Amino acid sequence: MTILEIFNYLGQLFNSVELKGNGECQISAPAKIETARRGEVTFVANEKYLKFLSSTEASLIIVHHSVTVDEFLHKSSFLKVNDPYSAFVFLLQKFAKPRTIAPKGIAPTASIGQGVTIGEGVSIGASAVIGDQCSIGRNCVIGSHTVLLHDVIVGDDTTIFPSVTCYDGTVIGKRVVIHSGSVIGADGFGFAPQKDGSYVKIPQMGIVEIGDDVEIGANSTIDRATMGSTIIGNGVKIDNLVQIAHNCSIGDHTVIASQAGISGSVTIGRNCVIAGQAGLAGHLELADRTQVAAQAGVSKSFMQPGMALRGYPAQPMRDQLKHEAMLRNLGTMKEKLDRLEAEMKTLKM
Repeated sequence: MTILEIFNYLGQLFNSVELKGNGECQISAPAKIETARRGEVTFVANEKYLKFLSSTEASLIIVHHSVTVDEFLHKSSFLKVNDPYSAFVFLLQKFAKPRTIAPKGIAPTASIGQGVTIGEGVSIGASAVIGDQCSIGRNCVIGSHTVLLHDVIVGDDTTIFPSVTCYDGTVIGKRVVIHSGSVIGADGFGFAPQKDGSYVKIPQMGIVEIGDDVEIGANSTIDRATMGSTIIGNGVKIDNLVQIAHNCSIGDHTVIASQAGISGSVTIGRNCVIAGQAGLAGHLELADRTQVAAQAGVSKSFMQPGMALRGYPAQPMRDQLKHEAMLRNLGTMKEKLDRLEAEMKTLKM
């Protein structure tokens, strides 16, 4: 694409796009600003990367409207937008090459059960197993060695990478992406303790329902409900190595980062952010737009929308930072108390 073509493309997506420099240069690929070469496009969305404007060899750089670029126009062209990060993401979609997950059509070694409905344009890879009464929508891609047990429903345009397992009754929406190694619909962790110290398994009779436009990272697990459904809302993005337990409900457009663990019967609102290695105890609720910091331990519900939580036990960010500051000063406080105690003993004598 020429820079002018990129300018016109982004102009259809963003309200205000300004071109500074030569629009005729050909752009062949995107690149990081530190390593970009001639003919490549990069971006700056964080101020700490502005230092690379003087050294990068990129032919095109996408920046915020507030960035002054005149001194660099002798070597690079610039597109100014209100959101450089999103603009670059849309441009990446233009340059990204489609992955070949499974050849067109149904592989001869795929196993297709009884009563299966398969839409037009579906690809099913080698040694995949599709159980009885499954329904697969149009233009889906099912990778090799993936297993759909019986009565699984897969919506249109969904991509399931190799070696994914979806247990019976799982419902998957449209345009969903599930990466390799993930297990959807395994039994929830339910065992009733007995007087003799043993445990009796609680039958897990529910299912998992996944909304539209969801992406689930590699080796993540979402457990079926004991009764009813474990629900993953529309637009939810789940990183690799995430555990979501039985009967959870994850609100639309919530993001959950790697190694987070969500205990059973947790309700998370819309547009929340759960950072890496955060843990949520069971049967609690988080309001819409809640942000949980990395390694936080949430032990109770927080019902005020838009709160930022941090620490263990998790509490509002401002309170937790105050407590951290106090902990850092404990050594100094102890020294003062020791001196005061020594002075009091002297006074008593």
